[in-house]
Amino acid sequence: MAQRVCPWWFGYFLASPIRRLIHDPRKILAPHIRPGMAVLDMGPGMATFTLDLARFVGPSGKIIAVDVQPRMLEEVRKRAARARLLERIELRIAGDDNAWASDLAGRIDFALAFYLVHEVPDVAGFFALLRSTLTPGGRMLVVEPIMHVSARGFADTITAALKAGFTVVDRPRIPRSRSALLSKD
Repeated sequence: MAQRVCPWWFGYFLASPIRRLIHDPRKILAPHIRPGMAVLDMGPGMATFTLDLARFVGPSGKIIAVDVQPRMLEEVRKRAARARLLERIELRIAGDDNAWASDLAGRIDFALAFYLVHEVPDVAGFFALLRSTLTPGGRMLVVEPIMHVSARGFADTITAALKAGFTVVDRPRIPRSRSALLSKD
């Protein structure tokens, strides 16, 4: 299956208030985030969860939002500035060389990959890289859309995560999604 990246303009739909009714950040993310945490938000779109994550980590925490599309990150920057949360959010462009992660080894407490992994060309490399950024015992939430990722496809995703050294600690129920909470043990 060919990999494709969600077009930047579709980010407006993903960040809509209606979506928040389906994917409520308080229900999905708040149980995993504490003040002061360092959180990696992979493929944040137009701040779908980024601003809520910044609120959850508080002024002593940090969100690192990573995307391949500069236009997505520019919208995250604008929305974070309007919400007065920009000082808690660091924006990074992802490239083929993974330079964005060069200073993050063992520094991330929690990573989020929401509706993203099906767009990644090297899933095994993706999980290996993210595992390297996590602190010991760090967690990662992987959520994929049921309309794009079959049960078999998600099983393959989780197999890649296990091969990278993650363990599955939970299978949270998230509407219209397949999900797994992973741990770096």
